[in-house]
Amino acid sequence: MHWYVDVLKKYAVFTGRARRQEYWMFFLFNLIISIVLAIVDYAIGSSILGILYGLATLLPGLGVAVRRLHDTDRTGWWILIALIPLIGTIILIVFLATEGKAEPNQHGPNPKYAPAV
Repeated sequence: MHWYVDVLKKYAVFTGRARRQEYWMFFLFNLIISIVLAIVDYAIGSSILGILYGLATLLPGLGVAVRRLHDTDRTGWWILIALIPLIGTIILIVFLATEGKAEPNQHGPNPKYAPAV
């Protein structure tokens, strides 16, 4: 659960690097929580919980995605490639799943080997 909480602590941090595990564990927890909230919303006949949760996790999700792209030595602006229907999303998923650069880059040291803060 600390992967999820750590991303939320860096609420709007768009600098630095994020490991694959940090990004995908946040994605997994986010997906599970969204499914549970969708079920609850359906049961009460509303969609307010899902909307509020989506708004609350929008900036942390963007932040961890940008930091993940930084780990692969790409600028965070590559996240906009997802605006291209289908192909853009597939390319972004490949970028997010690619292993980060082992050596330090312009965005900082490799988070895999950097001491935890």
